[in-house]
Amino acid sequence: MHLHGDSAPEKQLSNLVTNGVYAIAVSTSWPQQQVYQTNTELTVLHGLFVPCPNGKVPYSRQQCFEDGKEWPDINWVEQQIKEKKIDFIGEVLTQYQGISFSDSMMYPYYALAEKYNLPVGIHTGSAGPDHGCPNFREEMGDPLLLKDALNKFSKLRIWLMHGGAPFVKQFLDMMKTYPGLYADISVLNNPDIVKPGDFSGAMKTFIEAGLEDRLMFGSDNGDIKKTIASVVQLDFLSKEQKEKIFYKNAEVFFKQ
Repeated sequence: MHLHGDSAPEKQLSNLVTNGVYAIAVSTSWPQQQVYQTNTELTVLHGLFVPCPNGKVPYSRQQCFEDGKEWPDINWVEQQIKEKKIDFIGEVLTQYQGISFSDSMMYPYYALAEKYNLPVGIHTGSAGPDHGCPNFREEMGDPLLLKDALNKFSKLRIWLMHGGAPFVKQFLDMMKTYPGLYADISVLNNPDIVKPGDFSGAMKTFIEAGLEDRLMFGSDNGDIKKTIASVVQLDFLSKEQKEKIFYKNAEVFFKQ
């Protein structure tokens, strides 16, 4: 549900397949998106970064679009959707731009997502160091800030990324209030970033809140083996719950 581009994409994709991955939702610069294509072993869903702070992908710093702009032309975006080159809007990076998820600058993109029934993946919570976005504001990662957009675009199919930490309470409030919201657990399941005990605690909180049907696996830019193992090792999850998180919930979400 959440994968970023790699400097060695062929090796990355081969590693994913070796570890049992059969479908990915990838977000990276537009030129690099074209390297990731569906084949006999792997189904590829293409996302659209929006906005691109300073015209560049956070962390990796490559130019998002050939024209160097932060906000892709809305008519161009619609044409790419019509040509089946965009499968979802995401990762939505308003927080890196220092603005709210519900900022009116996002409305044209939300309108297209609603018009074409495309999922929208939104970065919530915090961010790691060295992301290269001087306007980043952690307070803009509060999931509650999405309410205005959801009220205006009631048919949007949205998933929240990263579990919303440090805004876990707000994240849970939004998931409970809007039963159509889904979430991915990327970064939380990366032991190089989040301590295994903290990940385990977060997952218990989500499961106890009744979210087992709306949690989806993602690796972001983490090691696929480690992120898979983090979930496998959660002994309080049943086999069925793990299957939901690894692939069943995502299949339901994208087929809605």
